[in-house]
Amino acid sequence: MDERDVVLVVVGPTAVGKTATSLLLARKLGGEIISADSRQVYRGLDIGTAKASSKERQEIPHHLIDIREPDETISLGEYKALADATIEDILVRGRLPILVGGTGQYVRAVVEGWQIPRVPPQPKLRQDLEALAAREGKEAVFARLKELDPASARAIDYRNLRRVIRAIEVTLATGRPFSELQTKQPPPWRIVQIGLTRPRELLYTRADARIEAMFAAGWVEEVRRLLAQGYGPDLPSFGSLGYRDVAAYLAGEVTMEEAKARIRRATRAFIRRQYNWFRLTDPRIRWFDLEAIKAQEIAAWAKEAIKSENP
Repeated sequence: MDERDVVLVVVGPTAVGKTATSLLLARKLGGEIISADSRQVYRGLDIGTAKASSKERQEIPHHLIDIREPDETISLGEYKALADATIEDILVRGRLPILVGGTGQYVRAVVEGWQIPRVPPQPKLRQDLEALAAREGKEAVFARLKELDPASARAIDYRNLRRVIRAIEVTLATGRPFSELQTKQPPPWRIVQIGLTRPRELLYTRADARIEAMFAAGWVEEVRRLLAQGYGPDLPSFGSLGYRDVAAYLAGEVTMEEAKARIRRATRAFIRRQYNWFRLTDPRIRWFDLEAIKAQEIAAWAKEAIKSENP
């Protein structure tokens, strides 16, 4: 391997400062950014998913943003295939791939080389399982997974309905437990991982401020436009933090303040889940507290780590 074989990965919770830090890293290190965010793949969901601005994307190439319509889906296997191909393309051009995001599954799939079954969606099965969840709760769908694949049930949070349904879908389509089909093959690149963090209460404060900024930037109008285009809150894309709450406000079901309070609670819960994916004790990740260190210093560390055989 030479320096072109390195992939820089930037992880951390929402609102920590990944966008600003990754832009600086890209400028300093000659990089291009690959989004590892399961909601930024959707066109039209811009403000609530905190996409980099058009100006920022013109300055630094960004990949795997705006690659699906709001009523389309993307499986983990599809994402990983696209990310792998994008990494190879960036390396061939002599640039540094910088994988950035807070979707733990996306990052881990690339970093750990998950070999994911390419099973097409089963629309009727998905509809039936979603209807079961609506009638009897997510626990009822999770109970089905436990019967079919106990190992997957131990690894998947029952509240993550999409992932539970996907595990059932793959198991039934292939005739083999989903857990048996998920193998790993180390990727052909050297991975340098950076984790960004801040004190938890300060992070919550930043998240609250960002929610207010999103509303000020026109989030309500963005959701109104999506609804007018025929995209409903039942779509998976509307599972992005806050979109269904804003839609509920537009439908007159909640007040603006109630919608904001819901989004604040959901965002804090999401931050806690992200720290479960990206653990501060993970020896593969070099963590930096952005309250204690400047982004320029992180860039200097990354430059040296990329040159090193053992970062």
